[in-house]
Amino acid sequence: MKLEVLISKKGTKVVKATNLHAALQLPNDQYGKNVRKWLKEVYGFRDGIRTPSPMVDFAKRSTDNPVVFDYFITIELAKLIALNSTSKVKRKFANQLSVLDEEIYEEKKEVSPEAILEVISLAKKMGSVSFQAANERRHLEKYKSENGSAANWWQYRENILGYSSSFWKDGALSNKELAKGMSQRELLFNADKYETIRAGVVDYYMSMGKTAEEAQELGDLAKTFADKLGLEVWDDRQEAKPQGARVRDLNQAEVQPQQVLWAS
Repeated sequence: MKLEVLISKKGTKVVKATNLHAALQLPNDQYGKNVRKWLKEVYGFRDGIRTPSPMVDFAKRSTDNPVVFDYFITIELAKLIALNSTSKVKRKFANQLSVLDEEIYEEKKEVSPEAILEVISLAKKMGSVSFQAANERRHLEKYKSENGSAANWWQYRENILGYSSSFWKDGALSNKELAKGMSQRELLFNADKYETIRAGVVDYYMSMGKTAEEAQELGDLAKTFADKLGLEVWDDRQEAKPQGARVRDLNQAEVQPQQVLWAS
């Protein structure tokens, strides 16, 4: 059985779960059980040890068969699945997928000087909360146009941004008393103000049709520049709360002037 590599609508190389399962010569009657396990297993991705994220590492594939479900799986995840499987031919396909994964990784590492200048410019603009919010809305509209509704939007976006439950629990929500009444943006700002810039840049590139991997890479780059340049983040929206309503720092008893941010 040949392993077919496809190109998704976003330009990402993927394989089908049904094809991968067949290529690994795993029993047909174990397909459903195996795939469910694949998507819940813990793997060593390049960005850390974690479970696969929907719309980042895999996406459901529409089929005419109401009984057999299928998924598009990224090359990196497919490689990890093959290595973790009990297949007798796993080395053959793991090697094939590993070569493709390295090619994709090398391609992603090459960022042109023009792209770097654009990211720096975007990082500066993302200091404006209204600009962050506008790009978040654009990302949401693109998501709705592709999925027909806003269902599962927040889970999808948190997966794209890489926010696990431990990210909130150990960071912004570590002090539950001080976190009461805060918006997600306020919580994020208090955990790491430059993360709001990264999130805005990821929203921007996702709304422009970039793949999740590309948007994440450029978002990470923007956050690095924001930190190195010491950029500020401020709320410039007209609907901001009355002067004096300050965001509370979760790590300090007193609010610092640069930590002013309104709910949204």
